[in-house]
Amino acid sequence: MKIVVIGGSGLIGANIVNRLRANGHEVLAASPSAGVNTITGEGLAEALQGAQVVVDVANSPSWEDQAVLDFFETSGRNLLAAEAAAGVEHHLALSIVGTDRLPENGYFRAKVAQEKLIKASKVPYTILRATQFNEFVEGIVNSGDQGGTIRLSPALIQPIAADDVSAVLADLAVGAPVNGTVEVGGPDRFPIDELARKFLATRGDTREVIADVHARYFGSELDDRSLVTGEGAIIAPTRFHNWLNRPAR
Repeated sequence: MKIVVIGGSGLIGANIVNRLRANGHEVLAASPSAGVNTITGEGLAEALQGAQVVVDVANSPSWEDQAVLDFFETSGRNLLAAEAAAGVEHHLALSIVGTDRLPENGYFRAKVAQEKLIKASKVPYTILRATQFNEFVEGIVNSGDQGGTIRLSPALIQPIAADDVSAVLADLAVGAPVNGTVEVGGPDRFPIDELARKFLATRGDTREVIADVHARYFGSELDDRSLVTGEGAIIAPTRFHNWLNRPAR
């Protein structure tokens, strides 16, 4: 099976490429550095020739509200049109749990726009919504820093290891399209302020963390449903404390 991974040189993309190649699939790691650009269309038709599956894990180079919206809309339109022309049988895209619950977040709005394009396309699809990556926890913690004190929402978060997300994507890529959305999350749920304390403790970071129900998460106030999976979600195996205390590579 020929599978094209858009964003194939990134954290998730490279992991998926390695998994699929290990299972004997013909995999093309597509990215601008490899001559495949979903914004300009460069190399796209050639890359998709003969492909049965496209996995889209590309990310915007800018998180500014308009820039990220422009990226996902332009990339999505170009990619889906090229897939339809090439006869691609399955479009698999990575999105985020909670995108439709936090409209104040520009990045989440852009992911909703991307999902709408996928659903409106004639290409059979699967959308995987994942909870926030363990690898992003440091950014979440630092986003709440106010002069050395960290203020974060006590709403629940369900962090997941990027490696577990990649494993689920690799499995979905070789399965039939569901023409719907699948959710995946980590096995643990913590208040965000508690998660921050766990993270900082392992780093020897003594900054104080204060729980504040009004503290915004990248523009949005949260509740306990904002960032966690719903019923029927896939639950990944890696516990946060095991990831946090993993040996240095």
